[in-house]
Amino acid sequence: MRSILTGVLVAYASCVQAHDSHSGWRYETFCCNGDNHTGDCQMIPSQSVKVIKNGYQLTLAPGDHRLVTRDHVFNFPQTTTRRSQDSEYHLCLYPNEDTPRCFYAPDMSF
Repeated sequence: MRSILTGVLVAYASCVQAHDSHSGWRYETFCCNGDNHTGDCQMIPSQSVKVIKNGYQLTLAPGDHRLVTRDHVFNFPQTTTRRSQDSEYHLCLYPNEDTPRCFYAPDMSF
């Protein structure tokens, strides 16, 4: 019974995959829901990101992310920010535009 359950879980995990960013690297499964057209993760304009003490402030307007329909301001501590693999900023919103799930940023350089 245990081996059957393990097989089912492995099969399910292989079906649940994150989608790729525009530049080709893959968002983490925890962060991403959907695909390249309907997913909640995507690149955001660098102009919407400001480095603040211990992290980042994101100021988003409609059009900055496919799910954003009104202005938002989100703060992300450096400790929870994930590393972007393409020198761009990316944001995952889930389950709605009011809930930032993951934020990806390039390495900070001071």
